[in-house]
Amino acid sequence: MLRLPPRYHRGIAPLAFALLLAVPGLAARAQKAPTIPHQKYTLPNGLEVILHVDRSVPIVAVEGFYKVGSGDEKPGRTGFAHLFEHVMFMGSQNVPVGKFDEWLEAAGASNNGSTNFDRTNYYETGPSNALPLMLWLDADRMGWLLPTMDQAKLDLQRDVVKNERRQGVDNAPYGKADETILPVLFPKGHPYSWDVIGSMDDLSAAALDDVKAFFRQYYAPDNATITIAGDFDPDSAKAWVAKYFGPIPRGTASITRPVAPAVTLTRDSVLVLEDRVQLPRVYYTWHGVKAFSADDAALDALAEILASGKSSRLYRTLVYEKQLAQDVRMSNASQKLDGFIQLVVTARPGVAPTEVDAEITSVLNALIAGGVTDRELTRVKNGVRANTLDGLANVASKAFRLSYYNYFTGTPDFLAQDLARYEALTPAAVQRAARTYLAGTPRVVLSIVPEGKTAMALTTATLGGIK
Repeated sequence: MLRLPPRYHRGIAPLAFALLLAVPGLAARAQKAPTIPHQKYTLPNGLEVILHVDRSVPIVAVEGFYKVGSGDEKPGRTGFAHLFEHVMFMGSQNVPVGKFDEWLEAAGASNNGSTNFDRTNYYETGPSNALPLMLWLDADRMGWLLPTMDQAKLDLQRDVVKNERRQGVDNAPYGKADETILPVLFPKGHPYSWDVIGSMDDLSAAALDDVKAFFRQYYAPDNATITIAGDFDPDSAKAWVAKYFGPIPRGTASITRPVAPAVTLTRDSVLVLEDRVQLPRVYYTWHGVKAFSADDAALDALAEILASGKSSRLYRTLVYEKQLAQDVRMSNASQKLDGFIQLVVTARPGVAPTEVDAEITSVLNALIAGGVTDRELTRVKNGVRANTLDGLANVASKAFRLSYYNYFTGTPDFLAQDLARYEALTPAAVQRAARTYLAGTPRVVLSIVPEGKTAMALTTATLGGIK
């Protein structure tokens, strides 16, 4: 499952899966497809519960997965999902401010959270005997956060998020790329047309009543999943879940899921942004597909073959052979409602973006015309399987996978089916995806250049054509 890590999270490290180096022939030697045995049931208040027992080490992970992300926000009220990711650590009716982290750390556990377009998750990992504490803390903030939610807490966490925005967007080199590209790629009102972190104006305008209403609507048990993975007794866990989460009432506000309008780019949109940077960087962004849709796996493979790892086509030619670029990366960002494909390249000192673009155009056109090799596709398949097997060694990774699959596919253990999508790929399928989504397809091209040097940017006249 080649997914991007969460964009925004509380703390240093997002929950992400490490992609291991490919092992030749691993896919060919694979036997039975891996699974994650689990139990799933639903409390009377609508809370989904997923249990996976793994007694290999005395560790347990709890994943609180809320089906709300920035895509559920409204224009003028952006940034609420990410704001609440922070607010949820600010204490609740029975947990004073600061004690959530303190009590978990005293028990030897750690915790974090993340937000993206589609969901917000909170997770704890620690020794097995800390499970009751983890569940109680999660239940208290789900059911009894609002009684302690006041203007002072909102203002404090609003300032924290604003500072995070300053560090990651406003004052970061190339930091405004996403919020420049997304509203051009997606039509106005599209749930992915604003950045996850939200705008500074919307964060400033957020009133306490607005924030409370957002919590009442989306942070209810019938819009959440609790997943427990690791070394625990299922009967004890069920009793604790019933005790702590059972009394929380269902949400009273109805939830209408956003609908993504059709994306109809009719021509290339070529943009330029001046920034306090030393080297020009170019972002090529195409409209893509939803996660788990028919071409999703082929686009993942295409991105890997073109710009993932030192043996990828663009990395090899741009960075090693011709030394035109400092770095290059490509991703297929497929989400629940929609997706996009993005190629990012930073030019080396003294190299004009037009030189880099000419080489990118040549490489992409060669792949579209000639396809990919069996060896390249085997590398991708081996990497996917290695990544999958590595994730099975980590209870936190398994808890996230179960929650993620449950929301996106309706089946917590979708692991074998997910892996099968990649193992069924053929070179022809990857070539067809390149032709369909890259060749002659309108794209958003953003050049971020040093201040006062807009002449370095790509223009409609200098941009190469993908055929």
